[in-house]
Amino acid sequence: MFRFVLLLCFVLLCIPINAQKKPTIYIDIPTEQKPWNHIEWNESPEQFQFAIVTDRTGGHRPGVFPTGIKKLNLLQPEFVMSVGDLIEGYTRDTTRLNAEWKEFMSFIEPLEAPFFYVPGNHDITNEVMEEKWKRLFGVAYYHFVYKDVLFLCLNSEDNRRGAGRGTIDDEQYEYIKKTLEENADVKWTLVFLHQPLWVQEDTKRWKDVEQLLSGRNHNVFAGHYHRYWKTQRNNGKYIALATTGGRSRLRGKAYGEFDHVVWATMTEEGPILANLFLDGIWDENVVTEELVELVRNRPFPVQISPIYLEDRNAEKISAEVKATNHSDTKMRVSLKGHAHEKLLYQLEQTSFVVEPNDVTTFKLDMKNVDQAALDEMAAFSVTADITYEFEQQPNVSFSSDLPYKPFVKNTVKKVSRIKVDGNLKEWKDVSWISVDNWDGAPFDYDGSEDCSLKFATAYDKKNFYVAIDLTDNDFFISEKGSHWNQDAIVLALDARPWHQSAFSKGEGRGRDWIAYLRAFKTKNPVYGESRLPTEITTEVKMTETGATMEIAFPLEYINKMSEVDWSSLRLGIGYYDYDRQDENPTTHFWFPAWNAKDDIPGSGTLFKE
Repeated sequence: MFRFVLLLCFVLLCIPINAQKKPTIYIDIPTEQKPWNHIEWNESPEQFQFAIVTDRTGGHRPGVFPTGIKKLNLLQPEFVMSVGDLIEGYTRDTTRLNAEWKEFMSFIEPLEAPFFYVPGNHDITNEVMEEKWKRLFGVAYYHFVYKDVLFLCLNSEDNRRGAGRGTIDDEQYEYIKKTLEENADVKWTLVFLHQPLWVQEDTKRWKDVEQLLSGRNHNVFAGHYHRYWKTQRNNGKYIALATTGGRSRLRGKAYGEFDHVVWATMTEEGPILANLFLDGIWDENVVTEELVELVRNRPFPVQISPIYLEDRNAEKISAEVKATNHSDTKMRVSLKGHAHEKLLYQLEQTSFVVEPNDVTTFKLDMKNVDQAALDEMAAFSVTADITYEFEQQPNVSFSSDLPYKPFVKNTVKKVSRIKVDGNLKEWKDVSWISVDNWDGAPFDYDGSEDCSLKFATAYDKKNFYVAIDLTDNDFFISEKGSHWNQDAIVLALDARPWHQSAFSKGEGRGRDWIAYLRAFKTKNPVYGESRLPTEITTEVKMTETGATMEIAFPLEYINKMSEVDWSSLRLGIGYYDYDRQDENPTTHFWFPAWNAKDDIPGSGTLFKE
């Protein structure tokens, strides 16, 4: 009987690295043929594995992050890195701040591996939060070397400028420069920070940091945008991670929206990355720039064109459905309509293929059976399933619900002049629109006396105006509190051409459209006023039953965004109502927010008379 005995050894820690001490492994196989391909063991004393967690907050979903910690304990990494946004923050209230950090520490306590903290904009937003960070963790940026790999943990909140405006300031840059000089011979450098500064403007010294990194093997990891994408740049891989519990629409890998932790195995050739989803494992190419361009950087491939009718009780209605394939491969489309109690509708096509770089259009016919008022009618929804059929890689499938309704045409009246003083006496001859939709717990809303809202619009030679008449029996105003945690009016104005504004999903806030949030406190009532793309004039007058407000948007800005003399614009308007006796606020919006799942394309569009 032939016996095969194989002896292997590991490296002894107390002798030079090239000498090896290997554990004894006996394999007793009676045949000359062996049930393995080779015996070159995947083992190296310099190889190690660690994990990365990403954004927990920015609208956290309870339970997700603790679940991720439990899964990490099953995997037993040597240590865990983070990229910030660990608490909700954005407060100067030390009681709340202490409670949030205490809660987060309770999540980390069960973790069996070391955990390395990195700050995000939700962790350091003001000097109070920065001081709390230093009391807890000592420093906001630091480094360590493990098995000849430099781990460089940076603070993208150097100047406390908030979301989308991260920086590396001079003092931190000098630290980074010195650290890299002192660790010039490490085999790899891994950088961790919260905001992906490589896609932001005015980041102070970040470009200089990239210059320092360009001559060495390195990877950079960030979070912040709650969407995953990998970029090859600057002689390295730069990866923005998705979420480990932060706010996300969770539309899947095509959109880079998923909850995950990253499992990194450090080898001589660099890190091998596996994205561990809660429902599976994917490698670092789960979303590439090519897929980002195809799926996320373009409008959804199927659109139903909004229509605006003079007759609010119109019986027969027709719209166009358009399916656009921007890829070099076939795109399969499947459409499924959902029943509506007022409208009967029929799609000319429900299953079809759009050839590469081609467009298919057809009709959607609707019948208003009872000739009900269109502006009082709920939207219906069509589910669109898209599959790109690739030859050299797996197919990519994703879907979306397409809310739709025919709109009554709302117009903006021209007036000779509006004096912006909060007094509505000049608004008697214009049409008012009531905002009747509200959302929240029934016991937090007591009817129209609790909160109701109506508004009107007008324009003259210089401005577009919005007038608001608000009823609120319990104004909640906090001079030191967040704008988002007290009574406030929110306006969205998108003056881009109709085909762009109608299908906006909320991307490009501040760049492509105005988001205007105004509370009722006396100091700094407008959120981020200095960052608005144009000067907006507002006056408020408090009344016995609530408040009246006038807002002026310059036509110079509107014409610039519309690229011609404006003929239409898209307006969103709403109110956050916080009452002292209620547990939660109620929200009152004319139409759903543009980034909401139930957003109706083209809603809120106003046409110039």
